[in-house]
Amino acid sequence: MAKADSSALERVNTVVQKGGFFLRHHIDAPLLAGLIALMLLSLFVLYSASGQNADMMLKKCMHTAGAVGVMIFFAQIPPKYFAKLSVYFYAGGVVLLVMVELFGDISKGAQRWLDLGVVRLQPSEIFKVVMPLTVAAFLSRSPLPPKFLNTVGAFIIVGAPTALILMQPDLGTAALVAVSGIIAIFLAGLSWWWILAGIGAAAAALPVMWNFVLHDYQKQRIYTLLDPTSDPLGAGYHIIQSKIAIGSGGIYGKGWLEGSQSQLDFLPEPHTDFIFAVLSEETGLIGFVILMSLYCFILWRCILITLRARDSFERVLSGAFTFTFMFYIFVNIGMVSGILPVVGVPLPFVSYGGTAMVTLSVSFGIIMSIHTHKKVKIFGNKD
Repeated sequence: MAKADSSALERVNTVVQKGGFFLRHHIDAPLLAGLIALMLLSLFVLYSASGQNADMMLKKCMHTAGAVGVMIFFAQIPPKYFAKLSVYFYAGGVVLLVMVELFGDISKGAQRWLDLGVVRLQPSEIFKVVMPLTVAAFLSRSPLPPKFLNTVGAFIIVGAPTALILMQPDLGTAALVAVSGIIAIFLAGLSWWWILAGIGAAAAALPVMWNFVLHDYQKQRIYTLLDPTSDPLGAGYHIIQSKIAIGSGGIYGKGWLEGSQSQLDFLPEPHTDFIFAVLSEETGLIGFVILMSLYCFILWRCILITLRARDSFERVLSGAFTFTFMFYIFVNIGMVSGILPVVGVPLPFVSYGGTAMVTLSVSFGIIMSIHTHKKVKIFGNKD
């Protein structure tokens, strides 16, 4: 048995030596490589989408470097500390949302920003990370699947910040925050009875939401989704131009910097929400396949990490981050393609914008932490 122990220890040492730098610094090399490849692709697309704007490209490079740094920083922190601090992150985030409601800056008809003097931030973005973290920590304190009272408590945790974000109003971010929390509850073992009841309650609440919750501009987005040609030069203009750009790319695309819709300013916000249309027009089906291959590789690696997690907290948290990331991809491509309402969700790691990139980097840093902080155990002779 001693020989078996020695052989196992030698294999572990070999793995550590081969991992070298990455294992010592808690970095998952395949995941980091996939994310960096995606960020490099985003620079390629953004150069065209921004109209070759040098300042925007410089800021994007700074965002990319900062995102990688944030990711590596959070990867160094053991997962148990995230669980312990989750309640403080959640409470602090709720306080900031209340402050936004009371003292927040108004921009473009919405009260979403908080000016703290030193920094100006959007607290709702914090909950894209804090929400699944808090739900996972709360539910994992008891055996899973969660009991009735724990499930109710988890939905209250999700509902309070979501309601505050809806009041700003910010339907898109509120939906993303709510979905991230609900995914965590689902992965914890939510009963199908809860799911069916939730679907029924949502269906029953639709008339109330339509008449008392949704604003006129939000209703207009739904009208535009159903029939963008009803107002081709107004509300439907953006989605019509986006669909033209995507369809005109064909298999090989029109060529880099040669997209008529993007270069001639037909596309709205080509560097942010509609950057997928720029990629599709200029690189065609080939560019789409490359983009989706990178996304699929990242998702596959995260799912693998989730399946190998040590305990229920790590599995629920890693899985929630993974499927929330997939949801972001689906929503952006769906709204640009005309199958979902336009809600202002950027394409992850591709669209221009530092806040969204940093937020996602935090979640991927935590996923790396979950994977690389596992303890190696060698089981010897019990005698």
